[in-house]
Amino acid sequence: MAVMRVAQVPRPKGPFEIIERPIPEPGAGSVRIKVHACGVCHSDSVTKEGLFPGIQYPRVPGHEVAGVIDAVGPGVAGWEPGQRVGVGWNGGYCGYCDHCRRGAFFACVRGQTTGVTFDGGYGEYLIAPASAVALMPADLPPVEAAPLMCAGLTTFNALRNSGARPGDVVAVLGLGGLGHLGVQYAAKMGFHTVGIARGMDKEPLARKLGAAAYIDSQAQDPAAELLKLGGAKVILATATSGEAMSAVQGGLAVNGTLLVVGAAESMQVSLIPLFMGCRSVKGWYSGTSIDSQDTLAFSVRTGVRSMNETYPLERVSEAYDRMTSGKARFRVVLTMG
Repeated sequence: MAVMRVAQVPRPKGPFEIIERPIPEPGAGSVRIKVHACGVCHSDSVTKEGLFPGIQYPRVPGHEVAGVIDAVGPGVAGWEPGQRVGVGWNGGYCGYCDHCRRGAFFACVRGQTTGVTFDGGYGEYLIAPASAVALMPADLPPVEAAPLMCAGLTTFNALRNSGARPGDVVAVLGLGGLGHLGVQYAAKMGFHTVGIARGMDKEPLARKLGAAAYIDSQAQDPAAELLKLGGAKVILATATSGEAMSAVQGGLAVNGTLLVVGAAESMQVSLIPLFMGCRSVKGWYSGTSIDSQDTLAFSVRTGVRSMNETYPLERVSEAYDRMTSGKARFRVVLTMG
């Protein structure tokens, strides 16, 4: 019997275990993907730490998957062995619940989550619903594609749905794993892009990534600085600090939006400026497989790339700890030997 290696979490808060399992066969409506690379995302802590109810263990995390289809289950149309593909956080949708019928596939009541409700990409093979699969451009290496399946998708999809138009002031709060991609996408979309981070040492990176201006939130009042530019049509909040998000909201232009994609426990919202300027605070879900496909295609065309640190699968614990430390520059990617 052919076997594969996977890195599984045996129980909530348990250590990673690298074990061998039989290579599974794809069922109806599913494909099997030979994984070449898988990003290590902060959202993988959901599985590692048992933060969602109902996760069945042992579970293989990983939702930034890049690989090649090597088998197709019954009833799958449009996919075939040999295609280079990716799988992201959204693990597919039913197509017939009320949300799906309205086109809101991300809100499917039967929707699955890769690496949470079914085994993800921390292993040599992955079974995924066909509706979760995105086509990967031929000239995009798997290690470069993997982080774009979540960090890239989230920032790209949020910005293109933000209502901002070319020439508008768009600020990106935070220059980490999400933010360093957000600045690139904002600049390539034609926005007047402003990077916001702590310390002047981040300015060279922000400008290298495409920012036209930089604000040091330690030495300057970021809201006041944004208002000097006329106010931000959109502030893409990628930082994980609610305090930092609270500090920038005063820099929104009339009808501006604070678009939150970073996970913070709470933030303070000043209500009077919201009322008086028709401003808003909005969250953004990452996206579905076609959004991932658009992200990959746009990234290849415009030269947007993630800055990555790579680890082999057998060093998964080290890779995960590097990610959670916040010291990675800027995404961590597992490679399958």
